[in-house]
Amino acid sequence: MTNGNSLDPWYDSYAQRTAGLSASEVRALFAVASRPEVVSLAGGMPFVSALPRELVTGSIDRVMAEDAAMALQYGGGQGLRSLREHIVDVMSLEGIRASAEDVVVTTGSQHALDLVTRLFIDPGDVVLAESPSYVGAIGVFRSYQAETVHVATDELGLVPEALRETIARLRAAGKRMKFLYTIPNFHNPAGVTMSRERRIEVLDICRSNNILVLEDNPYGLLWFDEPAPQAIRSIDDEGVVYLGSFSKTLAPGFRVGWALAPHAIREKLVLANESAVLAPNSFGQYVVNAYLDAADWKGQVDTFRGIYAERRDAMLSALGEFLPDLSWTVPNGGFFVWLTLPESLDSKGMLPRAVKELVAYTPGTAFFADGRGAGNIRLSFCYPTPEQIRVGVKRLASVVNDELELVETFGSASRSSSSVSTSTVSSPQPNMP
Repeated sequence: MTNGNSLDPWYDSYAQRTAGLSASEVRALFAVASRPEVVSLAGGMPFVSALPRELVTGSIDRVMAEDAAMALQYGGGQGLRSLREHIVDVMSLEGIRASAEDVVVTTGSQHALDLVTRLFIDPGDVVLAESPSYVGAIGVFRSYQAETVHVATDELGLVPEALRETIARLRAAGKRMKFLYTIPNFHNPAGVTMSRERRIEVLDICRSNNILVLEDNPYGLLWFDEPAPQAIRSIDDEGVVYLGSFSKTLAPGFRVGWALAPHAIREKLVLANESAVLAPNSFGQYVVNAYLDAADWKGQVDTFRGIYAERRDAMLSALGEFLPDLSWTVPNGGFFVWLTLPESLDSKGMLPRAVKELVAYTPGTAFFADGRGAGNIRLSFCYPTPEQIRVGVKRLASVVNDELELVETFGSASRSSSSVSTSTVSSPQPNMP
């Protein structure tokens, strides 16, 4: 044992990869954002109060009456067979034809993301990811000592030409690229959706460069005006690992997600799953399975869609009223709007003032691995009511305007234009796709 330091006597004993472990900027906000007087536009928490309690208690009662001995016991590393069959039915709504044999149940899709990264990444390998990208994924990649390289996006999702250029540049530098991580539907945090034409082109680029596509799709069924294009996995069985979750369409507390993978990868995922947790949550699997057996789960998804669409509209309306000179994305589903600030403002530096004014958001820096994002804010509309959203955006507008006055009075160094994501559209038009 070495001496460590005064705060942690084991500091010198940790593995090198622990240097990649850091607190999520989103989770750091939870303690503040949970105060009742604060309007939180920060966390992507589903509005679980819209889930009728009797649907959940009925499912639990059936499990305890009929399957308690199995539900309270260890299970298999691949997950409950009948649940995997239901998952195949769920994925069919997005054009995926699959076998339950190639589904691996995990403890939420975040766990599946960790398992895939564990299987493929050696220290120094490159993960390609959209610009911006999901904060939880960036944390996983960092923890396995991967280099995350962002690829430009716009209102139609990942830009194929930017992907080609990035791959060519990295290859010329001798980098090993293992997979492309993408959230094609109602992106977190950008809110944009990849067009069908781009899905085909992006997949072709990855095929030709022997790069796996990791398709993360927790929001796909939560569309508002029209369904998203069919999943990338529906186009290719062998070059895509698809991640799904019941956290957004049922409830995150069950911690049930899954991975659909080509056969050889699936075998390794089961082994990695067993190594990490022995078996995914048996009780949660049985309850979700009972819910899918008996409840009108498609009708419940429709209910969620209506609630989130109303809240999306409330946010767009409030932005148009209180921050008309800024620009933002217009999501056709999911939970998030991506706001672009004036050039002189810094979203992370502005956050303490916002919290003091009783509104919370997530600064754009959380969604980049390379320090960018100071010019952006992720706003979440899924949890607060429409009335709270309007109040929160009004408070945010007050903070933005006060910051602009300070800059005008005292001056401030402008941010580099590279800190602003291209994933924005200007002008508040609620009917845009």
